[in-house]
Amino acid sequence: MVNQETEEKIKAVLEQLRPYLQADGGDLSLVEITDDMVVKVKLVGACGSCPMRTMTLKAGVENTLKKQVPEVKAVEAV
Repeated sequence: MVNQETEEKIKAVLEQLRPYLQADGGDLSLVEITDDMVVKVKLVGACGSCPMRTMTLKAGVENTLKKQVPEVKAVEAV
């Protein structure tokens, strides 16, 4: 089980990233944080069908989350 403080940190980082995705017509939503600290998100809008979504997810969202919340092991799109 993920502790509430870590969950709040993850949500805060995702909120910081959302305006960048929204500027390109996309967005993301938190789906789940697994017990082994994999953050599952859903990319929506333009991000859901963008050919660069994997790069955005790994280079943008995952790297930022790992830097600010070191407990995070990975970010996956669902």
